[in-house]
Amino acid sequence: MKINITETVLRDAQQSLIATRMNYNEFEAILEKMDSVGFYSIECWGGATFDSCLRFLNEDPWERLRKIKSIVKNTKLQMLLRGQNILGYKHYPDDVVRKFIQLSVKNGIDIIRIFDALNDYRNIKVSVEETVKCGAHAQGCIVYTTSPIHNLDKYVELAKQLESMGVNSICVKDMAGIMGPGEAYNLIKAIKNVVKLPIYLHTHSTTGLAPMTYLKAIEAGCDGIDTAISSFSGGTSQPATESMNYGLKQLGFTTGLNENMLKEINDFFKPLKDKYIKSGLLDPYVLGTETDALVYQIPGGMLSNLISQLKQQNSISRLDEVLLEMPKVRKDLGYPPLVTPMSQMVGVQSVTNVLLGERYKNISKEVKAYVRGEYGLAPGDINPGLIKKILGDEKPILTRFADTLLPEFNKIKNVIKDMAMSDEDVLSYILFPQITEKFLNEKDDKKAVKVSYTIRKV
Repeated sequence: MKINITETVLRDAQQSLIATRMNYNEFEAILEKMDSVGFYSIECWGGATFDSCLRFLNEDPWERLRKIKSIVKNTKLQMLLRGQNILGYKHYPDDVVRKFIQLSVKNGIDIIRIFDALNDYRNIKVSVEETVKCGAHAQGCIVYTTSPIHNLDKYVELAKQLESMGVNSICVKDMAGIMGPGEAYNLIKAIKNVVKLPIYLHTHSTTGLAPMTYLKAIEAGCDGIDTAISSFSGGTSQPATESMNYGLKQLGFTTGLNENMLKEINDFFKPLKDKYIKSGLLDPYVLGTETDALVYQIPGGMLSNLISQLKQQNSISRLDEVLLEMPKVRKDLGYPPLVTPMSQMVGVQSVTNVLLGERYKNISKEVKAYVRGEYGLAPGDINPGLIKKILGDEKPILTRFADTLLPEFNKIKNVIKDMAMSDEDVLSYILFPQITEKFLNEKDDKKAVKVSYTIRKV
């Protein structure tokens, strides 16, 4: 049996370890080798890469994708999409979602892994439809978490829903690395019994369970896994590509990977890792095994960013307090899975609660929007006291929130026509207005164009 391997060093591995700060020039020279090693796919875009390119790296994310595609011609390029959130932190109108997917495929993406943070599949329906329409591979996600309200039957039902939606494959997305080997075996086996689609598993090494979890999932029939080249593996990243490849082959599975090329790729990334450690960007904390994550369930990318934020506020000494607060905030919000954007909401609110010394003294606008129903249906019951504090007598939204949003792409395109040189620029602006405005004005070295535009509700 062949196991498909997706290499994550260009997206999730570096997002989990160094807050997505690897620029294109640092990895360009190894792309041709990565294209030849035999990976099923290379995850290189989506997630936090888009934001990071504009905000920190002074790169056009669309140009970055085109450059990668110009070199990687044999291996599928993969991205992570947050459904109706696209790559931002709120819901966008359907026309914007469709346009984004069209241009993602046009610029080089072959596989779009699509998830909704709440497993509310009303929020990925349009993304799946458009991905399939564009001829790309739509991989629908089951966001995995544990709580008093999440169980095997619920996850199996989600798999059935994804298959009925027309996805090409399903990914069980364990962003916090909390799935154990027994859970993986039972879950993959149960899903395989009811759907005919290929099943992939994504996890992180945070808790030390990942290699065992992968092996048991594969025994249960899992078709593919995510790994990271060893110099950027472990800790909050994925298990090492070379180690998983070695172990799987020893157990009689095939991967199609060339071991000699894997070594060359790893040798290329080793100096980069050393550089990031010396600069302080790669904190050794995220390279360790944190079994406490089984309690606070923080995804890898979130933990590295959380540490960075606390350092900036000279409050890193209060990390343990924040980690203890997070499960409490999550319970108050109805046990949402801690994946973007929910992980950021719970994380920021937990930091605020701890640093201000009073719970919910200051509530973020995102948490307020979540309680109003702007992100979909909460998996469980939200704390009634929190609802009352935020909504008063207002009723939460129970319909699909995107249905309340007017089409916006063409309107915004017209508003920023003097600044945006392409439809890709327009989409960048819609997702991240302020940083895109700054980026485009600096990029073109022209008189700054000031724009103020807000996506309106019906």
